[in-house]
This record gives sequence, structure tokens and C-alpha cells, in this order.
Amino acid sequence: MFKGYDFMNIDPLFSDEEKMVRRTVRDFVEDRVLPIIEKHNREATFPIHLVKEMAQLGFLGANLQGYGCAGMSNVCYGLIMQELERGDSSLRSFASVQGSLVMYPIHTFGSKEQKQRWLPRLAAGEAIGCFGLTEPDFGSNPAGMLTRAHKSGDGYVLNGSKAWITNGNVADIAVVWGRCDDDKIRGFLVEKETPGFEAREYKNKWSLRASVTSELMFHDCRVSGDALLSGTDGLRSALMCLTQARYSIAWGAVGAAMACYHSALEWALQRKQFSNKPIASHQLVQEKLVWMLTEITKAQLLCYHLGRLKDQGRATSAQVSLGKRNNVYVALEVARMARDLLGANGIVDDYPVFRHMCNLETVKTYEGTHDIHTLVLGQEITGIPAFE
Repeated sequence: MFKGYDFMNIDPLFSDEEKMVRRTVRDFVEDRVLPIIEKHNREATFPIHLVKEMAQLGFLGANLQGYGCAGMSNVCYGLIMQELERGDSSLRSFASVQGSLVMYPIHTFGSKEQKQRWLPRLAAGEAIGCFGLTEPDFGSNPAGMLTRAHKSGDGYVLNGSKAWITNGNVADIAVVWGRCDDDKIRGFLVEKETPGFEAREYKNKWSLRASVTSELMFHDCRVSGDALLSGTDGLRSALMCLTQARYSIAWGAVGAAMACYHSALEWALQRKQFSNKPIASHQLVQEKLVWMLTEITKAQLLCYHLGRLKDQGRATSAQVSLGKRNNVYVALEVARMARDLLGANGIVDDYPVFRHMCNLETVKTYEGTHDIHTLVLGQEITGIPAFE
């Protein structure tokens, strides 16, 4: 009887290093995350004590080179994200934001001084970062952003706000995007103690409860000229960062789906109804389990190929959109089916299913909604934009 995740024998495609990385993260999640995550989810607190441990294992900025980063392949990085989200979306979100949305733009667009100052600290978990692009009135349309970065003397003055920012309240440094006097959008590094900068945490969330989510506010917030990420050149620079984060989400969603499928299969094999038979003996239940395994397998293969393309420098942003769109949709459907199979037990936190299901509702929305990625792909295959 097959009870694992690798129905199509995908494992031999991975290198020994990639399998070792996956095993390391899986052990970390089993030993350090799963015993505590339900408590943190219940109390809406982020397990910040795990940050240094994740850093010591090389999880932060894992696919970046130099400056204390692990320099792993993109496939290794994807497997890290998969296993972290098998634990909980909050851990993957933290690592994804730290690596893809904070360390990546500093690594790609920053000055030598900015890289030397921040990247080793961020890789070591000695500093935490956040990424401020989304605004209260501009999520799917970041080009409409209202945050201004006015040149003043040898620095800039920021005014505006950012919404739904992961890590916002615990961040030491924020990568903030603002519209400059020439109307071009650029990135800035804003430290948490900067006068005029305030971060306010959102409360009473039903999703990503073990993650910190905040609003960032800038009121005549003055930063020096060396706060500018000088390599940023318009909205395209911010979107390059989002492509990195969406790649990590495509892998992470597979991990959440795996956790839900495993819970549903174990439950179906032990739960007995009608003539004292396990519910796994019923056709309707088997159909759901087969659908879950089939879609997880396809999502695994999609991630694997996307990772290989990325390591070859051939992955496009549209391909990443396809991966994010498909895999999050699949993971959410797997979570809903698993909740259905567990019956009433599917809504209690003795099982991880409802927690993953609620988290995935947010994952489907952030870093580009399902519908926005549909339009991205529609434009890619037709050549016609349909955003208006």
C-alpha cells in the first residue's frame, strides 16, 4: 500500500544535496515547529525564537551567493520552502519575505555598502526585514501607488502607507517602494527607528495567525541619500522581487497540500463507519484521495521543472505565475477535501487541516491573486493585456 507523497518516483531526480537539504528542513519542522505551531496559531503569535535556528541551518536567503548566504541551488531553496510550509505558512512566509523580498533586492539593487551592512545580519537572523509595496488602495495595481519619495537636500522624505506587510512589526529594516519626483518608482531602505516611520500590527486575523502582518506608515519620514537602492529603476524592479517570492510560494503550497493529504489519508484508514469498515473503503473517499495525490504529484513535477529552469537562468516571470497560480489553487482544494473527509474533526486543531486551509486562503490572495495571475498568463499567450 502506498502512503507517501512520491507516487511517480520523483525522488531520483533530486541530487543527494537536494535530498539532504529536504531532510534537514523536514527534521527541523518535525522537531521544532509541529510541537508548538498550534499554540502559536491559537494565540496569534509568531515563533520568533525559531528565526536564529532557521538562520543557522541556512534557510534565510538560501539561494543567494556571498555575504554569509548559503549559496544553494534554486531547487534546494524550493525544497526548503516546501518543508517549511508543510509545518505552517507563517514560517515559509517569514523565510520567503526575508530572502526573496528583502535580501534579494539588497543583493540585486543595493550598493556595496548596503550589501555589506545588511546581508550578513539578515542571513544570520540578527536582523529581520519586511517589504513595503502594497498600499491600502493599491494591491493588484501597484503602479497606482500613492507613497511619495520627495528629494530633499541630500536625502528623501517619504509620505504614504503600506498595507498587509509580513514581518512589519518585528522588522529592523523595511524595503519600501515610493514614487520619486520624476514619477519613477524606486526602493528605499528604511530602518525601524527612523522618525516618521511607524508599524502597526493587524489583529483579529482568521488566516496566517502565526505570522506578523502590519501596516507601515510614513509621515515626513526623512532618510539619507544612501537609503536609496540605487539599482532600482521603476516598478519592474519591485516586480522582479515578487517573482522570487512567487517561486517560493509555488513550492510552499505543495508542502501545505502534503500535510493535508497525509492527515486525510491517515484518518480515512482508521475511521470506521457502516459495517465497521474504514471509510477509505468507500468509492467517494477513494476518489478524493486519488484527486489529491494526482494534483500534488503534478504540482511537485511543475516545481521541480521550474526550479531547474531557474537554476539555468531560463525561468520567466509568467512561468512562475503559472506555478504560483496552479499550486496554491491545488493546495487549497486539497485542504478543503481533507477537511471534508475529517468531518467534524476537520475543524479542530488536533489536526492541521483547518489551519492550512485558512492560511491558504491568504496565500491565494497575496503575491498576486489567482485572477491576476490568470490575466498575466492570458496576456502571455495572446499578447493582449486584459487588466482594464
